[in-house]
Amino acid sequence: MQPPAVADKTIQLNLDGMAEAFEAFRQAYPAHDGTYRLDDLRASEYERLDRLGHVYLDYTGGGLYAQSQVLEHVALLSGEVFGNPHSKNLTSQAMTHRVEQAREYVLKYFNASPEEYIAIFTPNATGALRLVGESYPFGEGDTYLLTFDNHNSVNGIREFAHSRGAIVRYIPVVPPDLRVNPDTLAYGLKLARPEGNNLFAYPAQSNFSGVQHPLEWIAEAQARGWDVLLDAASFVPTNRLDLSQWHPDFVSISFYKIFGYPTGIGCLLARKSAVRKLQRPWYSGGTITFSSVLAFDRYLTPGPAGFEDGTVNYLSIPAVESGLKFIESIGIGTIHTRAMCLTGWLIDQLTALRHSNGAPLLRLYGPPNAHLRGATVQVNFLAPDGELIDCTTIERIANDARISLRAGCHCNPGAREVALGFTKDELVACFRNKEDQTFEQFLQVIDGKTTGALRASLGLVTTFADVYTYMQFARTFIDRTDVNRSGGLSATINVPVGQR
Repeated sequence: MQPPAVADKTIQLNLDGMAEAFEAFRQAYPAHDGTYRLDDLRASEYERLDRLGHVYLDYTGGGLYAQSQVLEHVALLSGEVFGNPHSKNLTSQAMTHRVEQAREYVLKYFNASPEEYIAIFTPNATGALRLVGESYPFGEGDTYLLTFDNHNSVNGIREFAHSRGAIVRYIPVVPPDLRVNPDTLAYGLKLARPEGNNLFAYPAQSNFSGVQHPLEWIAEAQARGWDVLLDAASFVPTNRLDLSQWHPDFVSISFYKIFGYPTGIGCLLARKSAVRKLQRPWYSGGTITFSSVLAFDRYLTPGPAGFEDGTVNYLSIPAVESGLKFIESIGIGTIHTRAMCLTGWLIDQLTALRHSNGAPLLRLYGPPNAHLRGATVQVNFLAPDGELIDCTTIERIANDARISLRAGCHCNPGAREVALGFTKDELVACFRNKEDQTFEQFLQVIDGKTTGALRASLGLVTTFADVYTYMQFARTFIDRTDVNRSGGLSATINVPVGQR
Protein backbone atom coordinates (compact mmCIF):
# COMPACT_ATOMS: atom_id res chain seq x y z
CA MET A 1 0.00 0.00 0.00
CA GLN A 2 1.56 3.26 -1.14
CA PRO A 3 0.93 6.54 0.68
CA PRO A 4 -0.39 9.44 -1.35
CA ALA A 5 2.06 11.64 -3.20
CA VAL A 6 3.89 14.51 -1.54
CA ALA A 7 1.52 17.37 -0.84
CA ASP A 8 1.89 21.11 -0.81
CA LYS A 9 4.88 22.29 1.21
CA THR A 10 2.74 23.92 3.88
CA ILE A 11 1.63 20.58 5.37
CA GLN A 12 3.50 17.92 7.29
CA LEU A 13 1.88 14.56 7.94
CA ASN A 14 3.63 11.63 9.54
CA LEU A 15 2.59 8.48 7.68
CA ASP A 16 5.43 6.27 8.88
CA GLY A 17 3.11 4.11 10.97
CA MET A 18 0.65 3.32 8.20
CA ALA A 19 1.75 -0.27 7.54
CA GLU A 20 1.54 -1.21 11.21
CA ALA A 21 -1.81 0.53 11.58
CA PHE A 22 -3.13 -1.28 8.52
CA GLU A 23 -2.30 -4.68 10.01
CA ALA A 24 -4.11 -3.73 13.23
CA PHE A 25 -7.05 -2.54 11.14
CA ARG A 26 -7.20 -5.88 9.29
CA GLN A 27 -7.38 -7.70 12.61
CA ALA A 28 -10.20 -5.47 13.84
CA TYR A 29 -12.11 -5.52 10.53
CA PRO A 30 -11.43 -8.91 8.87
CA ALA A 31 -14.27 -8.41 6.36
CA HIS A 32 -12.06 -5.83 4.63
CA ASP A 33 -9.87 -8.64 3.30
CA GLY A 34 -12.72 -9.70 1.03
CA THR A 35 -12.72 -6.34 -0.77
CA TYR A 36 -9.23 -6.31 -2.29
CA ARG A 37 -10.66 -6.19 -5.78
CA LEU A 38 -11.36 -2.53 -5.10
CA ASP A 39 -7.63 -1.89 -4.66
CA ASP A 40 -6.96 -3.35 -8.11
CA LEU A 41 -9.82 -1.24 -9.47
CA ARG A 42 -8.35 1.90 -7.96
CA ALA A 43 -4.99 1.18 -9.54
CA SER A 44 -6.44 0.54 -12.99
CA GLU A 45 -9.56 2.72 -13.25
CA TYR A 46 -8.79 5.56 -10.83
CA GLU A 47 -4.99 5.80 -11.03
CA ARG A 48 -5.31 9.57 -11.38
CA LEU A 49 -6.08 9.79 -7.66
CA ASP A 50 -2.68 8.51 -6.56
CA ARG A 51 -0.80 9.98 -9.50
CA LEU A 52 -2.06 13.44 -8.54
CA GLY A 53 -1.80 12.83 -4.79
CA HIS A 54 -5.50 13.25 -4.02
CA VAL A 55 -7.16 11.98 -0.87
CA TYR A 56 -10.78 12.16 -1.99
CA LEU A 57 -13.27 12.02 0.87
CA ASP A 58 -16.30 13.72 -0.69
CA TYR A 59 -18.26 10.83 -2.21
CA THR A 60 -21.56 12.13 -0.83
CA GLY A 61 -20.86 15.33 -2.72
CA GLY A 62 -20.13 13.40 -5.90
CA GLY A 63 -18.98 9.95 -6.93
CA LEU A 64 -15.87 9.36 -9.03
CA TYR A 65 -16.04 7.93 -12.54
CA ALA A 66 -13.95 5.04 -13.80
CA GLN A 67 -11.79 5.61 -16.84
CA SER A 68 -13.52 2.75 -18.69
CA GLN A 69 -16.92 4.41 -18.24
CA VAL A 70 -15.79 7.48 -20.12
CA LEU A 71 -14.00 5.52 -22.83
CA GLU A 72 -17.04 3.29 -23.38
CA HIS A 73 -19.28 6.33 -23.75
CA VAL A 74 -16.89 8.04 -26.15
CA ALA A 75 -16.76 4.87 -28.25
CA LEU A 76 -20.55 4.73 -28.41
CA LEU A 77 -20.90 8.35 -29.51
CA SER A 78 -18.02 8.05 -31.98
CA GLY A 79 -19.38 4.92 -33.59
CA GLU A 80 -23.02 5.87 -34.09
CA VAL A 81 -25.22 8.72 -35.30
CA PHE A 82 -27.86 9.70 -32.76
CA GLY A 83 -30.67 12.23 -33.14
CA ASN A 84 -33.25 13.81 -30.85
CA PRO A 85 -35.54 10.93 -29.80
CA HIS A 86 -38.74 12.94 -30.37
CA SER A 87 -39.13 11.64 -33.91
CA LYS A 88 -39.44 8.46 -35.97
CA ASN A 89 -36.43 8.98 -38.26
CA LEU A 90 -33.54 6.48 -38.16
CA THR A 91 -31.22 8.43 -35.87
CA SER A 92 -34.07 9.33 -33.54
CA GLN A 93 -35.23 5.75 -33.33
CA ALA A 94 -31.68 4.63 -32.55
CA MET A 95 -31.57 7.08 -29.65
CA THR A 96 -35.07 6.23 -28.44
CA HIS A 97 -34.00 2.59 -28.22
CA ARG A 98 -30.96 3.55 -26.11
CA VAL A 99 -33.00 5.77 -23.77
CA GLU A 100 -35.67 3.11 -23.22
CA GLN A 101 -33.03 0.44 -22.74
CA ALA A 102 -31.41 2.56 -20.04
CA ARG A 103 -34.79 3.16 -18.42
CA GLU A 104 -35.43 -0.58 -18.28
CA TYR A 105 -32.01 -1.16 -16.78
CA VAL A 106 -32.62 1.38 -14.02
CA LEU A 107 -35.72 -0.58 -12.99
CA LYS A 108 -33.77 -3.83 -13.17
CA TYR A 109 -30.92 -2.46 -11.05
CA PHE A 110 -33.28 -1.46 -8.25
CA ASN A 111 -35.30 -4.66 -8.66
CA ALA A 112 -38.39 -2.57 -9.38
CA SER A 113 -41.12 -4.40 -11.24
CA PRO A 114 -42.17 -2.55 -14.43
CA GLU A 115 -45.69 -3.56 -13.50
CA GLU A 116 -45.40 -1.47 -10.33
CA TYR A 117 -42.84 1.30 -11.04
CA ILE A 118 -41.85 3.72 -13.77
CA ALA A 119 -38.47 5.44 -14.09
CA ILE A 120 -38.65 9.14 -14.95
CA PHE A 121 -35.37 10.77 -16.01
CA THR A 122 -34.69 14.14 -14.39
CA PRO A 123 -31.71 16.52 -14.25
CA ASN A 124 -30.81 15.25 -10.73
CA ALA A 125 -32.42 14.15 -7.47
CA THR A 126 -33.59 17.72 -6.92
CA GLY A 127 -35.42 17.63 -10.25
CA ALA A 128 -37.13 14.42 -9.16
CA LEU A 129 -38.22 16.02 -5.89
CA ARG A 130 -39.52 19.11 -7.67
CA LEU A 131 -41.71 16.91 -9.87
CA VAL A 132 -43.31 15.42 -6.78
CA GLY A 133 -43.69 18.76 -5.03
CA GLU A 134 -45.30 20.62 -7.89
CA SER A 135 -47.60 17.75 -8.87
CA TYR A 136 -48.65 16.24 -5.57
CA PRO A 137 -52.34 17.13 -4.99
CA PHE A 138 -51.98 18.97 -1.68
CA GLY A 139 -55.19 20.62 -0.56
CA GLU A 140 -56.65 22.43 2.42
CA GLY A 141 -56.11 20.35 5.55
CA ASP A 142 -53.74 17.84 3.94
CA THR A 143 -50.38 17.17 5.59
CA TYR A 144 -46.75 17.19 4.52
CA LEU A 145 -44.76 15.36 7.19
CA LEU A 146 -40.97 15.18 7.10
CA THR A 147 -37.99 14.58 9.34
CA PHE A 148 -35.68 17.36 10.48
CA ASP A 149 -32.69 15.92 8.64
CA ASN A 150 -33.92 16.24 5.07
CA HIS A 151 -32.02 17.84 2.22
CA ASN A 152 -33.18 21.33 1.24
CA SER A 153 -34.71 19.94 -1.95
CA VAL A 154 -37.06 17.88 0.24
CA ASN A 155 -37.63 20.82 2.58
CA GLY A 156 -38.52 22.94 -0.43
CA ILE A 157 -41.63 20.86 -1.15
CA ARG A 158 -43.16 22.53 1.90
CA GLU A 159 -43.58 25.69 -0.22
CA PHE A 160 -45.93 23.83 -2.58
CA ALA A 161 -47.77 22.29 0.37
CA HIS A 162 -48.10 25.53 2.30
CA SER A 163 -49.30 27.52 -0.73
CA ARG A 164 -52.18 25.08 -1.21
CA GLY A 165 -53.33 25.13 2.40
CA ALA A 166 -51.67 21.91 3.57
CA ILE A 167 -50.15 21.60 7.04
CA VAL A 168 -46.37 21.15 7.25
CA ARG A 169 -45.07 19.18 10.23
CA TYR A 170 -41.52 18.20 11.17
CA ILE A 171 -40.36 15.18 13.15
CA PRO A 172 -37.22 16.14 15.13
CA VAL A 173 -33.98 14.19 15.34
CA VAL A 174 -32.41 13.78 18.76
CA PRO A 175 -28.74 14.45 19.56
CA PRO A 176 -26.13 13.14 19.87
CA ASP A 177 -26.90 10.31 17.40
CA LEU A 178 -29.41 12.45 15.48
CA ARG A 179 -31.94 9.65 15.16
CA VAL A 180 -35.73 9.92 15.36
CA ASN A 181 -37.50 8.97 18.58
CA PRO A 182 -39.87 6.07 17.69
CA ASP A 183 -42.67 7.49 19.84
CA THR A 184 -42.42 10.85 18.10
CA LEU A 185 -42.58 9.15 14.73
CA ALA A 186 -45.60 7.10 15.77
CA TYR A 187 -47.40 10.26 16.89
CA GLY A 188 -46.61 12.02 13.62
CA LEU A 189 -47.88 9.14 11.52
CA LYS A 190 -51.23 9.30 13.33
CA LEU A 191 -51.82 12.78 11.88
CA ALA A 192 -52.77 11.70 8.37
CA ARG A 193 -56.07 13.20 7.30
CA PRO A 194 -58.55 10.45 6.44
CA GLU A 195 -59.47 10.50 2.75
CA GLY A 196 -56.92 13.32 2.28
CA ASN A 197 -53.60 13.54 0.50
CA ASN A 198 -50.81 12.99 2.98
CA LEU A 199 -47.13 12.89 2.04
CA PHE A 200 -44.37 11.64 4.34
CA ALA A 201 -40.75 12.32 3.28
CA TYR A 202 -37.50 11.15 4.79
CA PRO A 203 -33.95 10.27 3.72
CA ALA A 204 -32.90 6.64 3.61
CA GLN A 205 -29.55 8.06 4.75
CA SER A 206 -28.93 11.54 6.09
CA ASN A 207 -26.35 13.38 4.04
CA PHE A 208 -25.36 15.26 7.21
CA SER A 209 -25.08 12.65 9.97
CA GLY A 210 -24.95 9.41 8.00
CA VAL A 211 -27.93 8.08 9.99
CA GLN A 212 -29.84 5.42 8.08
CA HIS A 213 -33.51 5.61 8.95
CA PRO A 214 -35.44 2.32 8.92
CA LEU A 215 -36.92 1.35 5.57
CA GLU A 216 -39.63 -0.36 7.61
CA TRP A 217 -41.11 3.11 8.04
CA ILE A 218 -42.36 2.92 4.45
CA ALA A 219 -44.99 0.22 5.01
CA GLU A 220 -45.79 1.56 8.48
CA ALA A 221 -46.60 4.98 7.06
CA GLN A 222 -48.54 3.65 4.09
CA ALA A 223 -50.69 1.56 6.42
CA ARG A 224 -51.65 4.80 8.18
CA GLY A 225 -52.67 6.63 5.01
CA TRP A 226 -49.43 8.25 3.84
CA ASP A 227 -47.79 8.35 0.45
CA VAL A 228 -44.05 7.94 1.09
CA LEU A 229 -41.27 9.91 -0.57
CA LEU A 230 -37.86 8.32 0.03
CA ASP A 231 -34.81 10.46 -0.72
CA ALA A 232 -32.24 7.79 -1.62
CA ALA A 233 -29.54 10.03 -3.11
CA SER A 234 -27.05 9.50 -0.26
CA PHE A 235 -28.05 5.89 0.38
CA VAL A 236 -27.68 4.10 -2.94
CA PRO A 237 -23.96 4.77 -3.64
CA THR A 238 -22.94 2.21 -0.97
CA ASN A 239 -26.17 0.33 -0.20
CA ARG A 240 -28.62 -1.90 -2.03
CA LEU A 241 -32.14 -0.50 -2.42
CA ASP A 242 -34.38 -3.43 -3.36
CA LEU A 243 -37.78 -2.19 -4.51
CA SER A 244 -39.19 -5.70 -4.54
CA GLN A 245 -38.79 -5.66 -0.74
CA TRP A 246 -39.51 -2.00 -0.02
CA HIS A 247 -42.26 -0.12 -1.84
CA PRO A 248 -42.00 3.65 -1.38
CA ASP A 249 -44.31 5.65 -3.60
CA PHE A 250 -41.56 7.98 -4.80
CA VAL A 251 -37.75 7.59 -4.78
CA SER A 252 -35.30 10.34 -5.76
CA ILE A 253 -31.82 9.50 -7.09
CA SER A 254 -28.82 11.25 -8.64
CA PHE A 255 -26.74 8.86 -10.73
CA TYR A 256 -23.45 10.78 -10.49
CA LYS A 257 -23.43 10.12 -6.76
CA ILE A 258 -23.33 6.38 -7.50
CA PHE A 259 -20.74 6.20 -10.28
CA GLY A 260 -19.53 9.72 -11.06
CA TYR A 261 -20.41 10.03 -14.73
CA PRO A 262 -22.52 11.43 -16.24
CA THR A 263 -23.62 14.40 -14.19
CA GLY A 264 -26.90 16.12 -15.03
CA ILE A 265 -29.10 13.01 -14.89
CA GLY A 266 -31.25 11.84 -12.02
CA CYS A 267 -34.32 9.74 -11.68
CA LEU A 268 -37.70 9.62 -10.02
CA LEU A 269 -38.78 6.05 -9.42
CA ALA A 270 -42.52 6.21 -8.90
CA ARG A 271 -45.21 3.65 -8.25
CA LYS A 272 -47.83 3.71 -10.96
CA SER A 273 -50.58 3.94 -8.36
CA ALA A 274 -48.96 7.09 -6.95
CA VAL A 275 -48.30 8.62 -10.37
CA ARG A 276 -52.03 8.56 -11.08
CA LYS A 277 -52.51 11.00 -8.19
CA LEU A 278 -50.05 13.57 -9.57
CA GLN A 279 -51.43 16.69 -11.25
CA ARG A 280 -48.85 18.53 -13.31
CA PRO A 281 -49.33 22.33 -13.18
CA TRP A 282 -48.15 22.81 -16.76
CA TYR A 283 -47.15 20.95 -19.90
CA SER A 284 -44.20 21.29 -22.23
CA GLY A 285 -42.60 19.86 -25.30
CA GLY A 286 -42.07 16.18 -24.81
CA THR A 287 -44.85 15.75 -22.26
CA ILE A 288 -47.72 15.88 -24.76
CA THR A 289 -48.65 13.91 -27.86
CA PHE A 290 -50.85 16.69 -29.31
CA SER A 291 -51.88 20.23 -28.36
CA SER A 292 -53.97 22.94 -29.95
CA VAL A 293 -53.92 26.71 -29.72
CA LEU A 294 -57.38 27.10 -31.24
CA ALA A 295 -58.98 24.32 -29.24
CA PHE A 296 -57.01 25.32 -26.17
CA ASP A 297 -56.42 21.69 -25.16
CA ARG A 298 -53.79 18.93 -25.20
CA TYR A 299 -53.22 15.20 -24.85
CA LEU A 300 -50.60 14.29 -22.26
CA THR A 301 -48.04 11.64 -23.14
CA PRO A 302 -48.68 8.51 -21.09
CA GLY A 303 -45.95 6.98 -18.96
CA PRO A 304 -42.60 8.51 -17.91
CA ALA A 305 -42.39 10.86 -20.91
CA GLY A 306 -45.34 12.83 -19.52
CA PHE A 307 -43.00 14.06 -16.77
CA GLU A 308 -39.83 14.57 -18.82
CA ASP A 309 -39.99 18.20 -19.82
CA GLY A 310 -38.44 19.14 -23.13
CA THR A 311 -35.72 16.99 -24.62
CA VAL A 312 -34.06 14.61 -22.19
CA ASN A 313 -30.28 14.53 -21.91
CA TYR A 314 -30.33 11.80 -24.51
CA LEU A 315 -26.65 11.60 -25.39
CA SER A 316 -25.72 11.06 -21.73
CA ILE A 317 -28.50 8.66 -20.72
CA PRO A 318 -26.81 5.57 -22.24
CA ALA A 319 -23.91 6.19 -19.84
CA VAL A 320 -26.33 5.59 -16.95
CA GLU A 321 -26.78 2.00 -18.05
CA SER A 322 -23.01 1.61 -18.39
CA GLY A 323 -22.48 3.04 -14.92
CA LEU A 324 -24.99 0.72 -13.30
CA LYS A 325 -23.47 -2.28 -15.05
CA PHE A 326 -20.05 -1.18 -13.80
CA ILE A 327 -21.32 -1.11 -10.21
CA GLU A 328 -22.98 -4.50 -10.67
CA SER A 329 -19.73 -5.96 -11.97
CA ILE A 330 -18.09 -4.98 -8.67
CA GLY A 331 -21.01 -5.78 -6.39
CA ILE A 332 -22.70 -3.21 -4.18
CA GLY A 333 -22.15 -5.57 -1.24
CA THR A 334 -18.38 -5.35 -1.74
CA ILE A 335 -18.55 -1.56 -1.90
CA HIS A 336 -20.69 -1.45 1.24
CA THR A 337 -18.35 -3.73 3.19
CA ARG A 338 -15.25 -1.73 2.27
CA ALA A 339 -16.86 1.62 3.07
CA MET A 340 -18.25 0.53 6.43
CA CYS A 341 -15.03 -1.14 7.61
CA LEU A 342 -13.13 2.06 6.90
CA THR A 343 -15.89 4.21 8.43
CA GLY A 344 -15.89 2.22 11.65
CA TRP A 345 -12.12 2.52 11.97
CA LEU A 346 -12.10 6.24 11.16
CA ILE A 347 -14.78 7.02 13.75
CA ASP A 348 -12.92 5.02 16.40
CA GLN A 349 -9.65 6.82 15.66
CA LEU A 350 -11.02 10.35 15.41
CA THR A 351 -13.15 10.20 18.54
CA ALA A 352 -10.16 8.90 20.54
CA LEU A 353 -7.99 11.94 19.75
CA ARG A 354 -7.37 14.22 22.72
CA HIS A 355 -5.51 17.41 23.52
CA SER A 356 -2.84 17.23 26.21
CA ASN A 357 -5.35 18.49 28.77
CA GLY A 358 -7.64 15.53 28.04
CA ALA A 359 -10.22 17.55 26.11
CA PRO A 360 -11.53 15.91 22.90
CA LEU A 361 -10.08 17.15 19.62
CA LEU A 362 -13.31 16.63 17.71
CA ARG A 363 -17.05 16.59 18.18
CA LEU A 364 -18.81 13.90 16.16
CA TYR A 365 -22.34 14.45 14.86
CA GLY A 366 -24.26 11.24 14.36
CA PRO A 367 -23.83 7.63 15.50
CA PRO A 368 -20.44 6.90 17.16
CA ASN A 369 -20.09 3.53 15.39
CA ALA A 370 -20.95 1.80 12.12
CA HIS A 371 -24.36 0.51 13.28
CA LEU A 372 -27.30 1.61 11.10
CA ARG A 373 -25.36 4.43 9.52
CA GLY A 374 -23.64 5.23 6.26
CA ALA A 375 -20.07 6.13 5.35
CA THR A 376 -20.41 9.80 6.31
CA VAL A 377 -18.32 11.14 9.21
CA GLN A 378 -19.35 14.64 10.26
CA VAL A 379 -17.25 16.51 12.84
CA ASN A 380 -16.12 19.85 14.11
CA PHE A 381 -12.62 20.40 15.40
CA LEU A 382 -12.20 21.84 18.90
CA ALA A 383 -9.44 23.98 20.37
CA PRO A 384 -7.89 22.85 23.68
CA ASP A 385 -10.31 25.13 25.55
CA GLY A 386 -13.30 23.44 23.85
CA GLU A 387 -14.14 26.26 21.47
CA LEU A 388 -15.14 25.24 17.95
CA ILE A 389 -12.70 25.88 15.12
CA ASP A 390 -14.45 27.15 12.01
CA CYS A 391 -15.02 24.22 9.65
CA THR A 392 -14.21 26.26 6.53
CA THR A 393 -10.79 27.02 7.95
CA ILE A 394 -10.11 23.31 8.43
CA GLU A 395 -11.33 22.65 4.90
CA ARG A 396 -8.88 25.20 3.49
CA ILE A 397 -5.98 23.73 5.48
CA ALA A 398 -6.97 20.27 4.24
CA ASN A 399 -6.69 21.61 0.69
CA ASP A 400 -2.99 22.24 1.36
CA ALA A 401 -2.67 18.53 2.18
CA ARG A 402 -4.65 17.64 -0.98
CA ILE A 403 -7.41 16.15 1.15
CA SER A 404 -10.88 16.83 -0.25
CA LEU A 405 -13.39 17.24 2.58
CA ARG A 406 -16.57 19.32 2.56
CA ALA A 407 -17.46 22.09 5.00
CA GLY A 408 -20.92 23.56 5.55
CA CYS A 409 -24.41 22.38 6.43
CA HIS A 410 -24.61 20.31 3.22
CA CYS A 411 -28.07 21.65 2.32
CA ASN A 412 -29.41 20.00 5.49
CA PRO A 413 -30.39 22.87 7.80
CA GLY A 414 -32.53 20.85 10.19
CA ALA A 415 -29.75 18.43 11.10
CA ARG A 416 -27.30 21.34 11.31
CA GLU A 417 -29.52 23.29 13.68
CA VAL A 418 -30.05 20.36 16.03
CA ALA A 419 -26.41 19.25 15.93
CA LEU A 420 -25.00 22.72 16.60
CA GLY A 421 -27.60 23.64 19.21
CA PHE A 422 -29.27 26.61 17.55
CA THR A 423 -32.47 27.90 19.11
CA LYS A 424 -35.58 28.98 17.25
CA ASP A 425 -35.19 32.54 18.55
CA GLU A 426 -31.64 32.75 17.16
CA LEU A 427 -32.75 31.58 13.76
CA VAL A 428 -35.90 33.69 13.56
CA ALA A 429 -33.69 36.72 14.23
CA CYS A 430 -31.62 35.83 11.16
CA PHE A 431 -34.58 36.46 8.86
CA ARG A 432 -36.00 39.68 10.29
CA ASN A 433 -34.21 41.89 7.75
CA LYS A 434 -33.24 39.29 5.20
CA GLU A 435 -33.75 41.57 2.20
CA ASP A 436 -31.03 43.94 3.43
CA GLN A 437 -28.78 41.53 5.33
CA THR A 438 -25.46 40.18 4.05
CA PHE A 439 -24.09 36.76 4.93
CA GLU A 440 -21.52 38.38 7.25
CA GLN A 441 -24.32 40.22 9.07
CA PHE A 442 -26.19 36.93 9.33
CA LEU A 443 -23.19 35.44 11.14
CA GLN A 444 -23.22 38.36 13.57
CA VAL A 445 -26.90 37.83 14.30
CA ILE A 446 -26.14 34.31 15.51
CA ASP A 447 -23.29 35.62 17.68
CA GLY A 448 -20.48 34.27 15.52
CA LYS A 449 -21.46 30.61 15.93
CA THR A 450 -20.16 28.25 13.32
CA THR A 451 -22.85 27.49 10.75
CA GLY A 452 -21.70 24.06 9.65
CA ALA A 453 -19.41 21.10 10.13
CA LEU A 454 -16.73 19.17 8.29
CA ARG A 455 -17.82 16.07 6.39
CA ALA A 456 -15.68 13.17 5.25
CA SER A 457 -17.64 10.74 3.09
CA LEU A 458 -16.22 7.42 1.91
CA GLY A 459 -17.13 5.54 -1.22
CA LEU A 460 -16.33 3.24 -4.09
CA VAL A 461 -12.51 3.32 -4.08
CA THR A 462 -11.65 4.74 -0.68
CA THR A 463 -8.59 2.98 0.77
CA PHE A 464 -7.07 2.61 4.20
CA ALA A 465 -4.34 5.02 3.08
CA ASP A 466 -7.02 7.68 2.52
CA VAL A 467 -8.58 7.43 5.97
CA TYR A 468 -5.21 7.03 7.69
CA THR A 469 -3.99 10.20 6.01
CA TYR A 470 -7.08 12.07 7.19
CA MET A 471 -6.59 10.79 10.72
CA GLN A 472 -2.97 11.96 10.70
CA PHE A 473 -4.12 15.31 9.35
CA ALA A 474 -6.53 15.59 12.28
CA ARG A 475 -3.69 14.86 14.72
CA THR A 476 -1.86 18.01 13.58
CA PHE A 477 -4.51 20.07 15.38
CA ILE A 478 -3.78 18.58 18.81
CA ASP A 479 -2.88 21.43 21.19
CA ARG A 480 -3.11 23.99 18.37
CA THR A 481 -4.25 27.42 19.56
CA ASP A 482 -3.37 29.46 16.45
CA VAL A 483 -6.28 28.43 14.24
CA ASN A 484 -9.39 30.53 13.59
CA ARG A 485 -12.11 29.92 16.14
CA SER A 486 -15.83 29.57 15.46
CA GLY A 487 -17.19 31.99 12.91
CA GLY A 488 -13.72 32.76 11.55
CA LEU A 489 -13.58 33.49 7.86
CA SER A 490 -9.97 34.59 7.35
CA ALA A 491 -7.36 32.87 5.22
CA THR A 492 -5.69 29.57 5.99
CA ILE A 493 -2.68 29.64 8.26
CA ASN A 494 0.45 27.65 7.43
CA VAL A 495 1.26 24.28 8.97
CA PRO A 496 4.92 23.28 9.43
CA VAL A 497 6.66 22.03 6.31
CA GLY A 498 7.42 18.35 5.75
CA GLN A 499 7.07 15.17 3.76
CA ARG A 500 4.10 12.81 3.70
